[in-house]
Amino acid sequence: MDKFRMVFQFLQSNQESFMNGICGIMALASAQIYSAFDFNCPCLPGYNAAYSAGILLAPPLVLFLLGLVLNNNVSMLAEEWKRPPGRRAKDPAVLRYMFCSMAQRALIAPVVWVAVTLLDGKCFLCAFCTAVPVTVLGNGSLALGLAPPELARLLARVPCPEIYDGDWLLAREVAVRYLRCISQALGWSFVLLTTLLAFVVRSVRPCFTQAAFLKSKYWSHYIDIERKLFDETCTEHAKAFAKVCIQQFFEAMNDDLELGHTHRALATASAGSAAPATTDGAEEREKLRGITDQGAMNKLLTNWHKCKPPLKLGQEEPLMGNGWAGGGPQPPRKEVATYFSKV
Repeated sequence: MDKFRMVFQFLQSNQESFMNGICGIMALASAQIYSAFDFNCPCLPGYNAAYSAGILLAPPLVLFLLGLVLNNNVSMLAEEWKRPPGRRAKDPAVLRYMFCSMAQRALIAPVVWVAVTLLDGKCFLCAFCTAVPVTVLGNGSLALGLAPPELARLLARVPCPEIYDGDWLLAREVAVRYLRCISQALGWSFVLLTTLLAFVVRSVRPCFTQAAFLKSKYWSHYIDIERKLFDETCTEHAKAFAKVCIQQFFEAMNDDLELGHTHRALATASAGSAAPATTDGAEEREKLRGITDQGAMNKLLTNWHKCKPPLKLGQEEPLMGNGWAGGGPQPPRKEVATYFSKV
């Protein structure tokens, strides 16, 4: 268990590197999935384009959503977006920075899928086989004598060599090479554009908005750290609360069960351990921070959600009711002096 705890703490402390690794693994997995995928074009004029569009767009959408789900900051972003303002205003720039950081990592796997699909050429061949210029690449004189539906039905079979029977009109190898050449050109253009866009977003953009970028980055990290520390504090309080509650339960049961000589024997035996138990109980009560019942804890959690403290240290106001009390000047304190006479 200690090893697993150490691994979990390491992943928490290196969350950004961990998420980058996860995105890289997903990108490689998307390429492997495509290579293992059995692409079967329907070879029908009304279905080729729809099938190809589904293969090109549906898996990237799934991979993008999966990348967002695997990111732990999604819940933090939703919580920060939906929380009441209270005494801490919400900064749209911080929310945009958080969302863009998550979206950039989640887009890696979909981009790899689209690039691999275009470079392979099967999907593009299936989608645009009916748009091959027969008059340029094939026997144009024979093509003019065919009705458009018949020509579309014939060209739609180009991706399926076992059923294609139009070599007399257009050689299948010519059409396949023509469409795959276009698909690979689009694939490399897509890779180039996405690389340039990533370079601009990651390198050039902070140079023009450095102050705003640093502010958004700082407060995004602050929200993440604050949430982790709050969760750790709640976990520590829950452990101390449970320990004190169990100790009180056992002490109450012990008082009910001890009678007569049994009580005196147990009292004598437990006299030596009374001091350490009292010390442990005092330490656990210090961890409770004055929150010693369920209603108070529920009120604290509600106030934390509805009215987080302002980001201004040293000037916090006490929690009262359903939020932070007042905002006006505090009443003057009355000082009472007591004098003792030795006469």
